[in-house]
Amino acid sequence: MKVAVMGYGTVGSGVVEVIESHRAVISKRTDGEPLEVAHILDLRDFPGDEREALFTKDFNDILNDGEVKVVAEAMGGVNPAYDFTMKLLKAGKSVVTSNKELVAQKGLELLETAKEYGVNYLFEASVGGGIPIIRPMDQCLAANNIEGIAGILNGTTNFILTRMIEDKMEFSKALKLAQENGYAEQDPTADIEGFDACRKVCILASLAFGKHVYPNQVETEGITNITREDVSYIASINGVIKLLGQIKYISEDKIAAFVSPAVVFNGSQLASVNDVFNAILVRGDAVGDVCFYGRGAGKLPTASAVVADMVDAAKHTERRKIFGWGAGSEDYVVDYKTTISMPFYVRAKSSVGAIKSVFGEVKFLSRYGQPADEVAFITDKMTENELKNKLEGIKFINTIKITDY
Repeated sequence: MKVAVMGYGTVGSGVVEVIESHRAVISKRTDGEPLEVAHILDLRDFPGDEREALFTKDFNDILNDGEVKVVAEAMGGVNPAYDFTMKLLKAGKSVVTSNKELVAQKGLELLETAKEYGVNYLFEASVGGGIPIIRPMDQCLAANNIEGIAGILNGTTNFILTRMIEDKMEFSKALKLAQENGYAEQDPTADIEGFDACRKVCILASLAFGKHVYPNQVETEGITNITREDVSYIASINGVIKLLGQIKYISEDKIAAFVSPAVVFNGSQLASVNDVFNAILVRGDAVGDVCFYGRGAGKLPTASAVVADMVDAAKHTERRKIFGWGAGSEDYVVDYKTTISMPFYVRAKSSVGAIKSVFGEVKFLSRYGQPADEVAFITDKMTENELKNKLEGIKFINTIKITDY
């Protein structure tokens, strides 16, 4: 079967490489019909590339090729990826993607178009790179009511926090090391401010609960305020700090979804996930906690998930897979700050007596080199708005959510 690839960057070139190097195993899974790359779309030139004859700068070469049945979109961003994908679906071609930004923003429209035209829009690689999560949630956990999801969804931030925890690095030095190792872009904003994780939360929430969630509905906080002092205090109670995307079921028409640093205690399946590895913990009412772990990014891990979707689409050219979700609404995602109760870690310039007078009995923490005028403690369960009210008049330095995963 002829296929095409749009975008020849890290993921796109990996997709072509996997198709070519795994021809035999792919053929076994497509009833003996191998995938053959007919076109590679990219505006750049690649002189001397072994696949030079396959390159095109004209999208219409793919759109108008009646033999191409499946297209991998690895362009990134919303446009022109959205426009191209929509045209391909309407032309009767299935599309697979690793583009989390596109799925988070436009997934509903693309899924509806795929349904209308009897083709498939698949995106296993958009959330966990090489980690299988979309298909297991859609199929293997279909008998469960999902109660919640918590995920370490960004390898860059997990690498930075790991270095801060294990090597006692300052945030700025850990970020610089991530950039030197190629884990962080020169502009790391999407990673360290939580935007990348937010997009993945949108996709997971939409799939888990059947209604589209948009990035502007997910409150997002990054890791730029985390310091070595916070890491030391949390270590004293056998915990670590992770950037988590969290989704919680509230009712049939309400969920909570947010991204933020969170304290995870040793013993949790998420606590030992270090460096660039990702993990997604799904809590079902029948199965309990199930954790999916692996490399959440990278050329070949992500490409393997894209090609797996291409194989799936190739096997379903005569019928469409039942897959996707419906429309959401503005009030579908509730304000977690007023509805979700949890303990909090707080660090402040204050005294034990002043804290007790406001919070009552709390668990105070200590660290090496702790200043006499600094306190750190763990609160009882409360909403974030209740915490904010209690902290009025207190010179707090940082607060971090404590998760129950």
